[in-house]
This record gives sequence, C-alpha cells and structure tokens, in this order.
Amino acid sequence: MTRSRGHFFLMIVTIAVAVGLNATVAASSKAPHSTPQQVFDGMRHSFRAEKAKGLHVRYQFNLKGPNGGNWFIDVNDGKFRMNRGNIVNPNCTFVASDDDWVALSNGTLNGTWAFLSGRLKILGDRAFAKKLNEIFP
Repeated sequence: MTRSRGHFFLMIVTIAVAVGLNATVAASSKAPHSTPQQVFDGMRHSFRAEKAKGLHVRYQFNLKGPNGGNWFIDVNDGKFRMNRGNIVNPNCTFVASDDDWVALSNGTLNGTWAFLSGRLKILGDRAFAKKLNEIFP
C-alpha cells in the first residue's frame, strides 16, 4: 500500500470512529445534558458489562472550558471505574471543549464534523475509540 493510500485508509477509519463516538455520547441519556459531568453520569448508567468482557482499556477525556476538566474511564474485564482526573498510560484520549463535548452528547454536533474541523481530537488507539460505542451505547 502506498503512503497516500495508507493515509487515506487511516482517515476513513478515523472518520468512522468519530461517527461512532457521536452515537455513543448521544445515546448516553435521553435528556439533554448541560455539563460534561452530566454526560459522564449518563454514560455511567449505559455501561454494558457483556460488551466489555475480556477488554482492558484506559480512556482519557481532556475537556477545556469553564465546565471542563479531565475525566477517565478504566475498563477492566467487564467492569469499569470512572472519575475526574487523569489515568496513567491511556490507550485512547479524547480532546475537545466542554461545550463541544456536551453538543456531541446531545446530538447537536456531528462527530465527523467535529473531528474533521479539529473540534474533536482522538489520540492513541482509534480501535478503542470505536469500542467505546459498544460498551457505553
């Protein structure tokens, strides 16, 4: 595969991950969220242990803005812990503004557009980013 074809393939995979993330965050709760903490609380209630069986992944969320901060989710073989702060050696990190994260969760900001416009950055293993959609539908 040439370098340009490889870059194109990586771009397509990244877009698919961003679309999946949009569905994950939007599905975390039916009621609109107004803060990132409400988004994470909604995700906490949507966890699917059966989808996380055998999975070991550390997610980091770095959100900037007045309601921002850092959150993490540590998924470990069908269980998880979620809290504010940082986790050592995350496998996948999401970077966005607090407002954009809430808009993604409410479905008012498209994940693909957020990613392509630089409003959402996904660092690390993008396969794990896509897996987030399955374990927190």
